Amino acid sequence: MHYPTRRQCLAALAASAALPTLAASDQPLTEGEVVRWDPHTQKITLRHGEIKNLGMPPMTMVFRVPDPPALPLAPGSKVRFRAEQQQGAFVVTHIEAAP
Repeated sequence: MHYPTRRQCLAALAASAALPTLAASDQPLTEGEVVRWDPHTQKITLRHGEIKNLGMPPMTMVFRVPDPPALPLAPGSKVRFRAEQQQGAFVVTHIEAAP
């Protein structure tokens, strides 16, 4: 079995660091529907489409919302949002009313 040398590993790491990455604000928004919003725990349950940046298929799940938005989050509200995985938790980093 052949293992890469340290030099090859460092070269691969340097090359991957040079690749362009999308900033969080450049990630596409995902369509969703509010199932439940709990402002006390800052958690929202969303029925959502595919979240491409997380490789997540459509489903219903709970997200943390560390910065609650000013818009009403009543059940049935259609939203567009961006989510990321931070320290093992799924977090909504942006949410807006769907047009």
